[in-house]
Amino acid sequence: MKLTSQEEYGLRCLLRLAREGESLTIPKISQKEGISNFYVAKLMRILRRGGLVKSVRGPGGGYRLSRPSPEVRIADIIMAVDEPITATRCRQGSPKGCTGTTGRCVTHDLWEELGRHIHVFLASVSLADVIERRVLGRAHAASDGEVKADGNGTHAVAAE
Repeated sequence: MKLTSQEEYGLRCLLRLAREGESLTIPKISQKEGISNFYVAKLMRILRRGGLVKSVRGPGGGYRLSRPSPEVRIADIIMAVDEPITATRCRQGSPKGCTGTTGRCVTHDLWEELGRHIHVFLASVSLADVIERRVLGRAHAASDGEVKADGNGTHAVAAE
């Protein structure tokens, strides 16, 4: 399992916006992150459609986060720029299983559950957490039952 370059660069662009705390132009983001103007422009369109950034017109314009960095979850970014991270070859809704037939391999449930854990973990981490280096130890907390998925499985919340 590996993040796509689109996911990685999308995350980097949003982290840059969060760290700067002001509107940034595409050339400024491009220069600071070492990503081409063309690719940053493409990512900003995708992230705007995903509701993660807003475009600002006029002097001092550019792009800014659509909500505070503690409210932007890494899972939201992954979902906006690409598909969810999965650990199986099966496509949701596909009649073919991971064996190339209609069946699933014996390890399918293991990998599917791993994909769910990855999503829950990424949903528990915000841009602010990454910037403030509060990511290490979260997986341990999740395995101790201190973090669980909320009712719709999209964000992690503290267990009661």
